[in-house]
Amino acid sequence: MSGRLDGKVALITGAARGQGEAEARRFVAEGAKVVITDVRDDPGEQLAAELGAAACYQRLDVTREADWDAAVAVAVNLFDKLDILVNNAGIGAFGTLEGLDLKTHHEIIDINLHGVYLGMRAAKAALVATGNGAIINISSIDGIVGVLGMTSYAGSKFAVTGMTRSAAIELGPLGVRVNSIHPGVINSPMVQEAPPETRARLDRLMDMQPIKRMGEPHEIASLALFLASDEASYITGAQFVIDGGHLAGPWREHFDE
Repeated sequence: MSGRLDGKVALITGAARGQGEAEARRFVAEGAKVVITDVRDDPGEQLAAELGAAACYQRLDVTREADWDAAVAVAVNLFDKLDILVNNAGIGAFGTLEGLDLKTHHEIIDINLHGVYLGMRAAKAALVATGNGAIINISSIDGIVGVLGMTSYAGSKFAVTGMTRSAAIELGPLGVRVNSIHPGVINSPMVQEAPPETRARLDRLMDMQPIKRMGEPHEIASLALFLASDEASYITGAQFVIDGGHLAGPWREHFDE
């Protein structure tokens, strides 16, 4: 039985756990070879070992240009090419303008924004060489609307949305599609490790959604699979919201912060 990604090679950042892990598992199940990258070496290596010959692990700090060059080289040298880049790695933190320390602000921008930029730049030549490349940037619904207490995070994700559209214009004529995914609240380590007051706020928000639960990493992976596949061959520069209806209606009018 053929897979939807047969013959393709993907590089996924932040793939040792959460959404990235789900994407790696789904891509391999659909026939792709996957370079799993992260800064969490132990779970990354364990996942690669579990997935077998179709996967390998490469340490990648997305803020380091040299790490990006090395990761792309691994894909090309081990699997002969690179068809798909998923810029999944990201961090977030709550804090008011004066309450969030500047160091954390810079870390959020460096990983969420600069990491995506460096990834697209490092992978461009390899993706163009295939004649049918795809970049999937993981933004957020907070890259579409503002959110109280997450100015730095929302700023980084809005920027990813803009970079995705601009890169789509640049790379489309070269045979590379570029799209962004905008998850709502997902049952991922970023949410699981949030402080109790943040979890309580998220629980209240979930109760106001049309689909009254968090999303699961495998649901994001399903959307990423579609965008990575040839089924999405006429889609570029687009934003795909997957949020349980979070942005669909005027629930904010009834939310007392």
